[in-house]
Amino acid sequence: MLHEYKKFCTSGLKLLTQFVSSRYSGTLSKAEIRKRKNQLFDEEKRRQHSELGRIQKIEVKYKSAEDEIVMVMNQNISTPYDCARHISESVARMSAIALVDNHIWDMHRPLINNCELQLVTMQSPRINAVNYAFWRTCSFILGAVADTAFKDHINIYLHSFPVPTINSGSFIYDVFIDLPDWQPTDSELRAMSALFVKLTNREIPLERLEVPCSIALDMFQDNPFKSQQIPNIAKSNNNNKITLYRLGDHVDISKGPMVGNNGLIGRVTVSAIHKLTNGPIDGLYRFQGIALPKGVLLNHFAYGILEKRAKKLNTSTWQPQIEDETINIAAPRIKQSTI
Repeated sequence: MLHEYKKFCTSGLKLLTQFVSSRYSGTLSKAEIRKRKNQLFDEEKRRQHSELGRIQKIEVKYKSAEDEIVMVMNQNISTPYDCARHISESVARMSAIALVDNHIWDMHRPLINNCELQLVTMQSPRINAVNYAFWRTCSFILGAVADTAFKDHINIYLHSFPVPTINSGSFIYDVFIDLPDWQPTDSELRAMSALFVKLTNREIPLERLEVPCSIALDMFQDNPFKSQQIPNIAKSNNNNKITLYRLGDHVDISKGPMVGNNGLIGRVTVSAIHKLTNGPIDGLYRFQGIALPKGVLLNHFAYGILEKRAKKLNTSTWQPQIEDETINIAAPRIKQSTI
C-alpha cells in the first residue's frame, strides 16, 4: 500500500488538500470537525450495541501468578477492564493490555467467547507486546497534540504514524502542515510537551471501535490523507472494517492495541519536529517524542540522554494496518534506557 500511495504526485495531493481546505474553511472549524467525529463515533457505538439482541453469558477464567478466578460476564459487552474491576480498582487502573487465550487484546475491547484472561501491566516481565502498545498510544496522543496545537487558520492534516520501533528511540507522528518554512523553536516544543502532559493528567480510557469503511470515510472526510488510506486499509482487513480509537474527543485510525488508559504514561517530552524532505509528499513534518511509563523514574542526566537520542530524525516508515505483533513471552522486556 505504501508503494501505491507514493505514486500520487505531490501536485495532485496539494490540489486535494486545497480542495478540502476550501470546502471546509468557510463551514466547519477544527472544533466543529472534532465534534462531528465524536457524534458519528457515539452513534455507531450505540447502533452496534442495539444490534446485540439477547445478552448471552460467557465464562472468563482469569489467571495470575497468585490466583485463578472464573467470572461470568456478558458476551460482546464485557471487556477485560470490566473483569479487572471485579478483582480490584487498582488492578483495573494498572492493567495496560490483556491476553485473551494468549492473543493480545485491548482492555476496552468486548470479549466474544469463553476464554482465559491474563492482565498485563507495564511492569509485567517478558511480555514485549506491552511496550509496543505503550509506544503506539504515545504516537496516538502525539497526533492529538499536533491536531490541537495550531490555530484554525493554519491548515493541518494528520497523515499517519508508523509501526512502533522501540529501538529507534522515539515515537512519531507525520503531519501535513501548510507552513513550508516552519522551523519549530524550543519554546514551541516545550508548549507541545506541556499540552501532551495535559492530555495525560486526567485518567481517560482509550476506547476502541470497529466501523464499516463508509462510516470511517464519513468521519474523516475532512482529511485527504486518511480518506486515501481508509479504503486500502479496509481491503487489507478480513472484515473490511476500520479500527478506530478515541481518547477524550480525539478520534484516529490505528490497528492497535493500545494501553487501557492515558494515566499509564508518565514523564514525556515532545523532543523534535523534522520537516521530511524525502517523504511521500511535500509539507510533511515528523513529530517525535519520548516517554516513560508512570512509576518508572530516571534521574535528570539519564533522561537527558534519552531526550538527546529522541531529537535525531527517526527514519521509520509508515505501513498499512497489519496483524498485531506476536506475543514473545520468552523475550526479555525492553530495558528502561531504551524506552
